[in-house]
Parts: sequence; C-alpha cells; structure tokens
Amino acid sequence: RLLDRAEASEEDRERARFALALITEAFAPTNFLLGNPGAVQRATQTRGKSLLFGAKNFIDDLLHNGGMPSTVDGRKFQVGGNLGITPGAVVYRSEVLELIQYSPATAKVRARPLLVLPPQINKFYMLDLAPGRSFAEYAVQHGVQLFCISWRNPTAAQRDWNLDTYLAAAREAIGAALEITGADKVNMMAACAGGFTLATLLGHLAASGDHSVASATLLVTVLDTASPTLLGQFASKSAVAAAMRKSRREGVLEGAEMSRVFSWLRPNDLVWMFVANNWVMGNRPPAFDILYWNADTTRLPAEFHADLLKIFLENPMRHAGRHHALGTPIDMRKVRIPFY
Repeated sequence: RLLDRAEASEEDRERARFALALITEAFAPTNFLLGNPGAVQRATQTRGKSLLFGAKNFIDDLLHNGGMPSTVDGRKFQVGGNLGITPGAVVYRSEVLELIQYSPATAKVRARPLLVLPPQINKFYMLDLAPGRSFAEYAVQHGVQLFCISWRNPTAAQRDWNLDTYLAAAREAIGAALEITGADKVNMMAACAGGFTLATLLGHLAASGDHSVASATLLVTVLDTASPTLLGQFASKSAVAAAMRKSRREGVLEGAEMSRVFSWLRPNDLVWMFVANNWVMGNRPPAFDILYWNADTTRLPAEFHADLLKIFLENPMRHAGRHHALGTPIDMRKVRIPFY
C-alpha cells in the first residue's frame, strides 16, 4: 500500500515492487528448516541424514555453481548419450559456426529445407532433447530436411566478433544448405539472440534483393523492445554502459552470468524453489532435459554483446534506416515473407 501511495512514476513503482518481492520471497518460511514442515518431517524420517545431504548440496553449489542452487541433476544427462542423438553430420564449417544436417528418416523429403539459427549463448541441441521430446527427431520423421547451426563458443580472442560477423556466417550457412539440397529457398527458425540475428538478416536480405529465405519463425524474440518487460525496467543507459564495459574488459560475456541474471528475475521459480528442495530438504535437483540444456551455457563476444544491448536500448527495428547491417539500412517493412 505504501508503494501504491508513493509519488513516483509507474516505472519506479514497478522497480520498487520487484525489490520488495526479492526480500519477501527470500524470507519465505519454506527457505528455512524450522519454517518448512516437510523438511522437518524428512529430517525425522531419515534420522538427520537429509540435513547432511542438504549441507553437502550447499557446499557443492558454493564451490562449483557460484553459490546458486543447482537447477538440474546433471549426472543423468550426456550430450550424444541421451541428448542430441538424432542422427546427423556436420556438412559445413567456418571459423564462426558448424552446420549440422540431420539424416532423413523418410523415403521422400520436402524439397525446401528448414534451417535453424539457435541463440548464440546456448547450445544447438535445444531442438534435439531427449527422444520423444526432440524437435529434430519429429521434423525428420515428417519429411523435413533439417539443418541447424552450432555456433562456436568464443573466447577473448574473438572479442571483436559483432552482429555483422554472425550475419555473414548465417548467409554462408544458407548458401551451404541451398547447395546441398538443390532448393532455391530455405525456411528459417530462430530463438532469442538468434531471433535478433535472423530478423536483422531478413532486413539485410530484403535491402539486397536476396530472396533465399521463404519464411521465418521467431521464438522468444522481442523485436519491439519498448514492450514492457521486467528486464526492460532495469535497462537504463548507465546499466547498459556498465555491462558493455565489463564484457569489453573481459572479452566475452559468460553465459553463466546471464543465466544468474535471468534466475533472479524469477527467483521463486529459479532460485528459492531449489533452495528449499536441495539445501533445506536435502534432495537432489530434478533430472529435466530442458533445465540441463539451459545450464549448459556458452559465451558471447564482447562486441556482439554490445550490439545486442544497443538494439535493446535504442529499439531500432521500429524505425526504417536507423539500424544498419552488412552495409545496408534495415527496414522491416520490406520483409515481405510469411513471418511468425
């Protein structure tokens, strides 16, 4: 009620609500042994062993997970063992990426391939999780010729890679997929930072008169960054400038750092639930393939990170010609393809 009566802008009020929620959620009774009836009962049933297990989980997270509770039991998964096992092969390689072609599973395939452009800060197997839950498996079983980019995990040596670097590499991947399949166009799908990349690429292709992409699908991609989001409440010019300085100083943005930021934007779901389960109850975290993939992060080159932050802050996609890529102005109104 104090917040509602405060003489402040709605944006400041929302920031204050978020800060207050961080405090109240941190002091929820279930985060502590004596306030968690389930933990007390489990300690009694196990004759105190659950307390030892909880302490062991806490120390392990302190030493190996930056003090954050583990969200997944990583012992249950292995890429190439029970994740990312849809048959395929690397058919093109450059300094920036490898292009994977998944093996057809049907007698006939559709002529036009689907090329997936994943986030640069996550691994390619987001689309090839456990069997029965794999998009790659489903696609090839239904006659789709599927290609997927696997981005190189950069080090400080690649600090100068920027958005144009990834756009040029994506164009090469499109050319390789067209040459291999003999098709005249590809369908494309991208997610998150990969979605920004694909949208910009489509604007560049439209400006260049290149019609090699037939359709596009974007997952979890906000192109109009004026849309109200929790992350946007904290994206001030000073905060963005500080983030740029840090990544440029180190050469890369570590995926684990970004993962922590997103965890604290949803602390009940991604922090305190696991504190209660792992540390207080003494249980292992769940074995969940999506959470394993989410924790298996990569890095972003400093200049590409800076480009993403500038896009987020300046919101150039709404305005024709404000954003330039590979030497062409970007006007999203010229992208005249089916776009979901």
